Amino acid sequence: MSHKTTTEEGSNSIAKEVPYGNENLPESLASLRKKLYIKSKREPRFWFYALYDRIYREDVLAAAWQQVSSNKGSPGVDGVGINDIEDSPQGVKGFLDDLHVDLKEKQYRPQAVRRVMIPKANGGERPLGIPTVRDRVVQTATLLILEPIFEADFLDCSYGFRPKRNAHQALAAIEQGLKRGKTAVYDADLQGYFDSIPHDKLMKCVEMRVSDRSVLKLIRMWLNVPVQEGDDPPVRKHGKTGTPQGGVISPLLANIYLHWLDKRFSMGDGPGEFANAELVRYADDFVVLARSMGTGITDWLEATIEDWLGLVINRNKTKLLDLSKQGTRLDFLGYSFRYDKDLRGRKTRYLNLFVSDASCGRRRKKVGDLLSSRTSFVPIPELIESLNLQLAGWKNYFFKGYPRKAFRKMNNYICGKVIKHLNRRSQRPYRPPQGVTWYQHIYRNLGLIQL
Repeated sequence: MSHKTTTEEGSNSIAKEVPYGNENLPESLASLRKKLYIKSKREPRFWFYALYDRIYREDVLAAAWQQVSSNKGSPGVDGVGINDIEDSPQGVKGFLDDLHVDLKEKQYRPQAVRRVMIPKANGGERPLGIPTVRDRVVQTATLLILEPIFEADFLDCSYGFRPKRNAHQALAAIEQGLKRGKTAVYDADLQGYFDSIPHDKLMKCVEMRVSDRSVLKLIRMWLNVPVQEGDDPPVRKHGKTGTPQGGVISPLLANIYLHWLDKRFSMGDGPGEFANAELVRYADDFVVLARSMGTGITDWLEATIEDWLGLVINRNKTKLLDLSKQGTRLDFLGYSFRYDKDLRGRKTRYLNLFVSDASCGRRRKKVGDLLSSRTSFVPIPELIESLNLQLAGWKNYFFKGYPRKAFRKMNNYICGKVIKHLNRRSQRPYRPPQGVTWYQHIYRNLGLIQL
C-alpha cells in the first residue's frame, strides 16, 4: 500500500469524525472549518500561522453577526444594541463593512466590558461581563476560526461548550463509570475559575497551536480590556487573570486551558494511568471516579491544579465521596446520583439518577417569583405562557433517570402557587367553573403544562 493511499484513508477517517454539520453557516465557511479541523487532527504539532485574514472575511463576519443578533444580548458600555444597528442609516451591511476595514487595517480596538452582578444558585453573586455588540461579533468570528483547530485536540472526557456535546453525555459518562465499580469520587470545585485563569499561562496554551501574531494580539486585547462597573462615575479595572464571563470567546479559552488538565490526567504520571481513574469535565465542573480514592490521586490533582495551572481549589466545596455507602449522593449538573435499595425489596441496589434538591429549590423560587404579588395585574394567559416556557425547558433537561417523584412534587407545588395567585388577583375567592375541579381548570382550561 502506498504512503499516499494511507494518508488519504487517514484523512477520510478524520473527515467522518468532524463534529460539525447543520450549523446554518455559509458553505464556504463550513468547508473552511472542516479543513481546519482535519488539518489540526492530522498534524497535532502544526502551528497555524495564517488565520487573521480568515477572521475578517466578509462571509465569516456575516455569520458571526447572524449568531450574535439571534442571541439578542444586552448592549455594552456604548449603549448600542442589536436593534440600533439594524435601524441605523448604514444598516447591518454598513456596520460589517466598517468592521471588515478596521480589522483588515488592524485599527480594531475593543471597548471596555460592562460588568454586572447576577445571582448565584447558592445565594451569592457572580460577575458577568458584557462586551459591546461590535466586540461580540469580532469574538464570534474569531471563535468560528479557532474552535475547529482546538476541537481536534480536546479529549473525550470534556463535554462543556463543545459542538455535538452536552451535559447529558457527561452524566451518562459518570453513570457508566459508577456502574464499572468506580464509586470513589473526587467532586471538585474551582474557586472563581473564569476570573482566575493566568493570562501568561493561557496564552502559552493558545500559542501551542496558533503562531499568527495578529490573532494572538486580538486575544491579548480581550484579556486585558478594562472592566467598567457602574455608570456614575464609571470605574475601570485592569487585571492579569481571568476571561470575562459573558465574552463569546471565553468558554473556548477556558476549555483550552483546562484541556491540559485532561491531557496530563491521561498521561503516564496521571491518575488515568496509575490508578485507572476516570475524569468527567463540563467546563470548570469536573469529577474524578476511581475504585478507591487514595492520596496519590488527590495529591496529584491538588499539585496539578494549584501549583502547575495556578488555579485555586475551593476546599470548602470540594468533596471526597464514596457512593458505595448507603445514602451518599453525588450532585452534578443539576442531577443527583445515589445507590438506593431495590424498590421490590430485593437485596440488590440500583443507581438512582434524579433531580437534585438544589435544582428543585431553584425552580420553585423562579415559579414563586413569576407568581408573586408583583404579577397580579399580568393577564392570566400571559402568565401561564411564561410559566409553560420555564417548565418545558426544565422538563426537557431533567427527563433522564427517575424524575417522576420530583416532577410530582413540583406539580403539587406549582398547582398550589397558581391557586394562591388566582385568589390574590380577585377581591372575592376565586373558584373554578361549576362542575370543574381545580386540577381540570388549571391543567385543561388554563393550559398549564404538567411535568
